[in-house]
Amino acid sequence: MRVLFVHQNFPGQYLHIAQHLAADPANEVLFLGEMNAVELPNVRRVSYMFDRAKRTDIHSAAHDYEHALHRADKVAAMARNLKALGFRPDIIIGHHGWGELLHMSDIWPGVPILGYFEFYYRISGADVNFDPEFPMQPHFEPRVRAMNAINLAALALEQHGQTPTQFQLGTYPVWAQQQIKLLPEGVHLDLCRPDPQAGRQVLEVGGMQINPGDKLVTYVARNLEPYRGFHTIMRALPRILGERSDVKVVLVGGDDVSYGAPLAGETWRAHFVRQLAGQYDASRVCMPGQVPYDLHLRLLQRSDAHVYLTYPFVASWSLREAMACGCAVVGTDIDTVREFVTDQRTGRLVTPLDSQATAEAVLELLEDKAQAKRLRHAARRHAEQTLDMQRHIRAFDARIAGLIG
Repeated sequence: MRVLFVHQNFPGQYLHIAQHLAADPANEVLFLGEMNAVELPNVRRVSYMFDRAKRTDIHSAAHDYEHALHRADKVAAMARNLKALGFRPDIIIGHHGWGELLHMSDIWPGVPILGYFEFYYRISGADVNFDPEFPMQPHFEPRVRAMNAINLAALALEQHGQTPTQFQLGTYPVWAQQQIKLLPEGVHLDLCRPDPQAGRQVLEVGGMQINPGDKLVTYVARNLEPYRGFHTIMRALPRILGERSDVKVVLVGGDDVSYGAPLAGETWRAHFVRQLAGQYDASRVCMPGQVPYDLHLRLLQRSDAHVYLTYPFVASWSLREAMACGCAVVGTDIDTVREFVTDQRTGRLVTPLDSQATAEAVLELLEDKAQAKRLRHAARRHAEQTLDMQRHIRAFDARIAGLIG
């Protein structure tokens, strides 16, 4: 079988399925995307260069779609080169978000395309205007709607879609959902697993030493920003640290902006550290930036309470990994998180944007060891039942087989 993956940030969501398919010598696996340093065994890379400069002579709401069309052209040029060399895929698998797949059916008519539909943007009922502290100015609303131009062009291909959660599927209009199948993602349960010895060892991160007697509260996001509840966890720190002298807190995440708007002149981390200066013991809080994956897992395994906060948006991989590691999770009580965490059964859910409720739930888990132990075991059990990577790969295999016949 010949498989062509397309994703601007190789390997994106396709690391595990690409590795799985490439391990079979009967498969030929190509990956088309922007140039980067990542390599996978038996996966042939085909790279393109993309100029991200924005033109000033088009409507501000049209920039995303214009970029998508330019990406589609770049990818199409590379695909035509592959076709001229005699390559014809049996299936094309890729992410629709950047427009890269828009011309693929013109180059290889009849080849099925399995496209990832990640999120349908709305000006109400999801992430936008969810947080009253950061309302969207009305003049940005046309841009939010215009961001769906790529979604709509992808749906117009009348090909085959997939998305990993019921929440993400539900963001799409009912008529569009018929084209998109649920294909849940998994985690490697043998890698993301509890470690009973973690609490008996000294763990060092970002200059902080976490000793066996310490209570560790963890938080993980790609970047420290309001979309992932950074302001809420920061405002919970005075109470958590004030009531427990044995607590240390590690907030993992970078200083870029993945979602939402940046601040002018400073990072969100600097902004909230400054806003809360003197209100908590900063010597017991570590913000190490983004960390290596093995340290990320050690933090989750060592965690006494793991805080996962988010707007109604795509769930982070770290939530799945935290549950697989047997974390006692405190999460935002919204559909995004409820799809994974059931309150009082596999974790604790708290009122969105409520720092006091977040602090209270964390403190309760630190105090009530029996509850924390029960929730940790239940989280791991839930991961074993629903998040197994092998189950995800088998479902992906079946979907591919059903499309290529």
